[in-house]
Amino acid sequence: MASVVTVKTEKRPAPDSEDGETVTKKARKLLPSLKTKRAPELVLVIGTGVSSAVAPQVPALRSWKGLIQALLDAANDFDLLEEEESRRFQKSLQEDKNLVHVAHDLIQKLSPRTGNVRSTFFKDCLYEVFDDLECKMEHAGKHLLRSVLQLMESGALVLTTNFDNLLEIYAAHQGTKLESLDLTDEKKVLEWAQEKRRLSVLHIHGVYTNPSGIVLHPAGYQNVLRNTEVMREIQKLYETKSFVFLGCGRTVDDTTFQALFLEAVKHKSDLEHFMLVRREDVGEFKKLRDNMLDKGIKVISYGNEYADLPEYFERLANEICNRDVVTNGCGEHKLYIIYTAQKNKGNT
Repeated sequence: MASVVTVKTEKRPAPDSEDGETVTKKARKLLPSLKTKRAPELVLVIGTGVSSAVAPQVPALRSWKGLIQALLDAANDFDLLEEEESRRFQKSLQEDKNLVHVAHDLIQKLSPRTGNVRSTFFKDCLYEVFDDLECKMEHAGKHLLRSVLQLMESGALVLTTNFDNLLEIYAAHQGTKLESLDLTDEKKVLEWAQEKRRLSVLHIHGVYTNPSGIVLHPAGYQNVLRNTEVMREIQKLYETKSFVFLGCGRTVDDTTFQALFLEAVKHKSDLEHFMLVRREDVGEFKKLRDNMLDKGIKVISYGNEYADLPEYFERLANEICNRDVVTNGCGEHKLYIIYTAQKNKGNT
């Protein structure tokens, strides 16, 4: 029997109105074209916004820059860098230079080749950065993961740009085993794209539990990109299903995501994908919405605060999954009626 990790969190008091009554926030309506989708028609794309909501105390989950800083701190803690090297990396990070190159150089430094053997210092640093994630998951974040898992179990596929395995950890505590995939395992990725591994999470940048599968630059995907069968099956998903972007502020700008989907798919305006974002600045929200429509992506606001996402997505998941149950139930009932009518006709 799976045990459940409990994390104590302080409940924030609800804001009060001037007359002392509790202000009830009006629930944001669900977009009809999204809520009427069936779970098997969806591919959920999990970005850093989800991980940072689940475990906000882990800086490495908040951004690409935060991850590099955490790796650098771990390398310094283990005395893996000379002082001058550490200062150089820190300066590049602060100057916000090309972070992909900074990360690549740091990983190369932590994984020097000695003959045919590659040291595992990078692996040590990764495990230090992502140590004990399950104890750092907060209650609201678990609600978000529960909704993702609910849709997965109803037939939705899941891919992520994140290196962590928070969803897999949460699912294990709920008694569901999810497999972590990365693009180096072509056979399993192909099966995932063909919907034969629905309870697998595809990490397109890799997952920290398999450091050899972590890729930081499009050049690292050459082996996969050369496999036209794998690429075609993955791209077919973008053409035939609806992607739902969660916590993915800049995922469509990600060079890997572009190589896998956007650059290879034509007639993007004919597609119907969805991006759930926070509506903080009206001007920026409108600009993002206009830009994404050209890519076949509808930008939807789940609320004005990050804290609004778990409740919104829970309602959405329930709506979709309950609709699936009703539809399937009605379908079975209809078949039973037809079968009974034919049987009675044969007896007359």
